[in-house]
Amino acid sequence: MGDEEDFSSLPLTDRWVHKVWKVRKAAYEEAAQAFEKTPDEYDPAFRPFVQDPSLWKGAVADSNVAAQQEGMAALCAFLKFGGREGAVRSRQHTITSIVEKGLPSTRPAIKTNSLEALLLYIELDVPGPVIEEILPVLSNKVPKVVAAALAALTAIFHNYGCKTADPKPVLKFLPKVFGHADKNVRAEATNLTVEFYRWLRDAMKPMFWGELKPTQQNDLEQLFEKAKSEGAPKQERLLRSQQAAQAAAPAGGGDEDEEMADAPEDEDVGEIDAFDLAEPQDIISKVPKDFFENIASSKWKERKEACEALYAVVNVPRIKEGDFNEITRCLAKCMKDANIAVVTQAAQCIELLAKGLRKGFAKYRSTVMQPILERLKEKKQSVADALGLALDAVFLSTDLTENMEDITEFLKHKNPQVKEGTMKFLVRCLRTTKDVPSKQEIATMVECAKKLLAESSEALRSGGAEVLGTIMKIIGERAMNPHLEGLDDIRKNKIKEFYEAAEVKAKDKPKPPPPAARAPPPGPAKKGPVKKAPAGAKKPAGFGAAAPPAQTPTPAPAAAAPPRMGGLGNKMGVPKPGGAAPSGGLGGGIKAPQKRSAFAAPPSPRRAEPEPEPEPMDLDDPPSPEEQRPAPPRMGLGRGGLQPGGLAGRSLAKPVPMDYTPTPPMPPPPSGLSHIERAELEELRDANDRLLKQLEDARHDRSKLLSEIQELKNQNASLIEDHTRDVLSIKAKETQLVRARSDFEAAEQTNDRLRRELDRLKRALSHTEDQLRHANRARPGSPSSPHIGLGVMSPTHDGGIYNDNGYQQQSANRNRMSFASSMSEEKENGGDGMMGGFHQKVSPDPRYHQGGSGGSSGRGTPAGFRQPVEEARSSESLASMGFGGYGAERSSSRTGMRTGASRLQAPSSGTAGGMESWKRAAEVTSQLKARIEQMKAKQGLNRP
Repeated sequence: MGDEEDFSSLPLTDRWVHKVWKVRKAAYEEAAQAFEKTPDEYDPAFRPFVQDPSLWKGAVADSNVAAQQEGMAALCAFLKFGGREGAVRSRQHTITSIVEKGLPSTRPAIKTNSLEALLLYIELDVPGPVIEEILPVLSNKVPKVVAAALAALTAIFHNYGCKTADPKPVLKFLPKVFGHADKNVRAEATNLTVEFYRWLRDAMKPMFWGELKPTQQNDLEQLFEKAKSEGAPKQERLLRSQQAAQAAAPAGGGDEDEEMADAPEDEDVGEIDAFDLAEPQDIISKVPKDFFENIASSKWKERKEACEALYAVVNVPRIKEGDFNEITRCLAKCMKDANIAVVTQAAQCIELLAKGLRKGFAKYRSTVMQPILERLKEKKQSVADALGLALDAVFLSTDLTENMEDITEFLKHKNPQVKEGTMKFLVRCLRTTKDVPSKQEIATMVECAKKLLAESSEALRSGGAEVLGTIMKIIGERAMNPHLEGLDDIRKNKIKEFYEAAEVKAKDKPKPPPPAARAPPPGPAKKGPVKKAPAGAKKPAGFGAAAPPAQTPTPAPAAAAPPRMGGLGNKMGVPKPGGAAPSGGLGGGIKAPQKRSAFAAPPSPRRAEPEPEPEPMDLDDPPSPEEQRPAPPRMGLGRGGLQPGGLAGRSLAKPVPMDYTPTPPMPPPPSGLSHIERAELEELRDANDRLLKQLEDARHDRSKLLSEIQELKNQNASLIEDHTRDVLSIKAKETQLVRARSDFEAAEQTNDRLRRELDRLKRALSHTEDQLRHANRARPGSPSSPHIGLGVMSPTHDGGIYNDNGYQQQSANRNRMSFASSMSEEKENGGDGMMGGFHQKVSPDPRYHQGGSGGSSGRGTPAGFRQPVEEARSSESLASMGFGGYGAERSSSRTGMRTGASRLQAPSSGTAGGMESWKRAAEVTSQLKARIEQMKAKQGLNRP
């Protein structure tokens, strides 16, 4: 095999996309090493990949696993050393490939570098764009890709937390992944949900909890209990911006450092509210159209139903702001309703509106507050609870200052129930407010509470003590003591009990005095050379003291002053800091004589003590008011004798009047930044922070609006689909209804026709029976008469008697009944007619009695069962007609039987037409009965 071709001479970008995987792998390794050796993010090694970020797409999704591993490592090095610009440019080309190709890889190195690359993308910028690129992968058809994406999201929120990364877009996908068919996907969804619970607690449940199965909810609840015991989570990785802020924090002032140090603790104390996670929903369009009509109805049920319909609409975590003036006015009017069910439901609607709008409900407070407080006179506990919850929700949308006027007014109400309810509402307000009330508000509340202490009701007296105890908890015992003067010990003890048991969120912390205002402790004078005061220190003001210069020179290092007058300087005192030394004489430090002068100030008891060494002045802090106050005039020895302020304090221009008051000099600005400059600097910082916050809010609002637009598009599509489905369903129902109506009308017509046919057949049957009856009466006693057949076919054979002379009819009525029963039996046995039945019963031949012979139609069992009876009856009939010996020995007299039968059946010339008419009549009757039975069977009248 020949030597391999050398590709090292090709440019790095060409080798990066080479068709040979080994060349690409070597290029990835070379780029990673080059990135690690760069001094900063502006090195030329990063330039090709910043200008063409699409190169990274092929590296992270390389078809060769070994090359892909090196490509992932090169990307991590690029992000780690390349800076923010490279990350922002390349993330849209790489994140999808990382999630789909890198995270599900079987090689641990690729999986680790893929996750690290995602975390570095977030660290260099913000988490939002990275999460937006990962979310579409949750709809992938490959289960292991979806599970890997969920695991990556769990790692992101675990490292950066839900306060840095917005969890709302991910929370919307949880119901979908919990319904996935793959168990690994559901397991990763469970891990992500537990991670959310560590940060959000129960605030996340309104977003997706109702869409989970009960078994999934139970499993998650068990895992949530374990997460509660782990304590509050903390952010493990910081963004580059957070790292920069943390690194710059020690360089600032002490107070700012303390605020930054306290900030994370304050944030960890409170939990994220469900209101912040939920998306605003437009409920104005969902309010029933007949709401205002029903709410003004004279029937209380309609008013209650209107409030219930509104309650179902406003029962959402967050409500989009709109015009709710008309709705709030209607609900406020319901507070005066005579029916307590309407009042309760309206109060619940107000509560949900206030909770859903939060600060947006403040403009409707004046509309509903007074009607609710007025309705507190209701004694039923359920109504009072609903009104109290509504008041609490309204207070959360406002503050104590806005509600103070209404509260103090209703604390003086004549109704004790209203007083008590207002007092309880005030206690709840004091417990939940986060702002310390002003001194005027505290004085107003204390005055109202003191009046409650003198009430006759025990509940009101205890309520007044509870109000005072809660106020004491907020402002402290020392600030509350002046308000409790004049109260007896019993009431004070009661207030003290409520003070110890009260729990409030706002506490008034007294501000410590500034460091410059604190007086140094007195101490003995130090021996040795006296240090000069710093130039920035203030000078004592005396009579005619000149104003300080506009600019203060830079303070020089202190030097030791030579002792004067043989060391008297140490024994006779040290000049005050900043004091001017006299130009001649003994100096300003010599004690003045004890003689009083008109210009002398009262002697100070500490004048004889040596003054302590001044503390170095803090140049960043402004002088305190005490420092700005002019110093009292000092006695000094000058040329003119004892004069106030010494020689330096005396004005030689003109005499000083007795009532002269020296003006305080302007404090000298510090050597660093002046107050104005510091104020301007602070204003610029605040403006910068506001602009950054506005920019971040604008970005957040833009992403939120885009998500709302997409959600509205989805809702519109689903509504159109539902509307189409409903229209088709309505049309199908209408078609079914039309068919059912036509079927019903056809059935009615058929029923009427069959009823008419039945009546006609009944009439025809009656007419036929009448004809038969007349025919029987017209032919009595004829031997060849068809009455012989009627007698033979009668099941009881009671219609007549057979003998050699003929047949004698006993009764026409019984003969008719015998004929009808014979015809019915002939139909059951499948006989051809009356004469066929007659031959079957008379003939002794066994073939006429078999089940399969004649007209029996296969019903051999009934015919065979009736054979003995019919033979016996036939024997008796034949014996009565003169066929001797047939009844005793049937087998030996067949010839005689045939002869008798032929004799009976031999028609004469006069009876041939009669027999044919009898046959036709029997056939017509049989057909009529068959048709009647068929109609009964069709109408369900024929029983089995």
